[in-house]
Amino acid sequence: MPAIVLIGAQWGDEGKGKVTDLLGERVDYVVRYSGGNNAGHTVITPDGQKYALHLMPSGALSPSAMIIIGNGVVVDPKVLLQEIDGLAERGVDVSRLRISGDAHLIMPHHRALDRVVERYLGSSRIGTTGRGIGPAYGDKVARMGIRLQDLLDPGILRKKLELALREKNQLLFKVYNRKAIDVDETVEEYLRYAERLRPYIAETRVMLWDALDRGETVLLEGAQATMLDMDHGTYPFVTSSNPTAGGACVGAGIPPTAINKVIAVSKAYTTRVGSGPFPTELFDDNGQHLRKVGHEYGTTTGRERRCGWFDAVVARYACRLNGVTDLVITKLDVLTGMAKVPICVGYEINGERFDDMPMTQTDFHHATPIYEELDGWWEDISKARTEDELPENARRYIARIEELCGTRVSVVGVGPGREENVTRHPLLP
Repeated sequence: MPAIVLIGAQWGDEGKGKVTDLLGERVDYVVRYSGGNNAGHTVITPDGQKYALHLMPSGALSPSAMIIIGNGVVVDPKVLLQEIDGLAERGVDVSRLRISGDAHLIMPHHRALDRVVERYLGSSRIGTTGRGIGPAYGDKVARMGIRLQDLLDPGILRKKLELALREKNQLLFKVYNRKAIDVDETVEEYLRYAERLRPYIAETRVMLWDALDRGETVLLEGAQATMLDMDHGTYPFVTSSNPTAGGACVGAGIPPTAINKVIAVSKAYTTRVGSGPFPTELFDDNGQHLRKVGHEYGTTTGRERRCGWFDAVVARYACRLNGVTDLVITKLDVLTGMAKVPICVGYEINGERFDDMPMTQTDFHHATPIYEELDGWWEDISKARTEDELPENARRYIARIEELCGTRVSVVGVGPGREENVTRHPLLP
């Protein structure tokens, strides 16, 4: 079987790590193709162990799959090494990791600028994690970036860093009144990282091409989600890369003809972290209930997630944009005990109904949700493993999501554990 893309259908935090882990034992490669350590996947293994992964692909917990960090990722080497060491201490084999030499590095000036610019923006801030991801992608596009392969050539590393800091230190010191970054200290620090990372750096494109030629299964794992895509999300309140299915080809270096399945993950409700428009956001007891019962706090930042009802306009947009073949709906169990479970089926904007995403950010920001209320259920669904074991109202809720999105719902999550799922259609043959 060729390549499979796994993406988020909302604003992230949908449970993609759980799905990757679910498929991990049945695929040969798991590839992270976008983002940096501003993302996080939480995986709970059958024995109850909890892993919070940030840069490492979720396939790291698979016993046999090769794990790849693709060229589309920006890598903070200190964070990556901490994650490698943490997994190794818990008995996870990290020798299967390979990192594209073309992946860009997050440098100290990226982190410094990310934090100071966010503070400078005040109430207009984007809501970044302050980890340097945006500035690193900015330098990549400006052709001033430093890549993993540059760690292997100390002369090139120093030359590129000196060039970058000519501008960045001027900004930090003269504009933002912050301490300049020292070239010598940074080179010394990053050469230490180079010694440890050297065995992992590889030409990952050729590895993936060869795997596809052998008929092996490659799972391309996105970070963040569709509505945070640089081009197709709620710009400017987005991430700095393309976590959509199209970005998988660019971020991993494989042809689009290799992809034959796109799996999108969506919560049974909606959450978002950071600033930006969110039509179905709840500010009442229902929102607090979803946050408390769903444990809606960021894996990477610990920030409270904004919570709202399921938005079928957003989900349908994600399905069409990504060419989704299978939907996975997670956290259905969080809705248990609610008398009514509304679904947003459209927006009202200036007296006009929209069944699809409005063209402008202004319209989206002022969109009022049009809700369709479904009856809730009170039964504990955490032990359900077949659709027949779900309460009738829960089945109706899933069927309505499927109808509104125009894409089949293949798996329904009924708890956080790897096995706590109802499979309606197998994700893999």
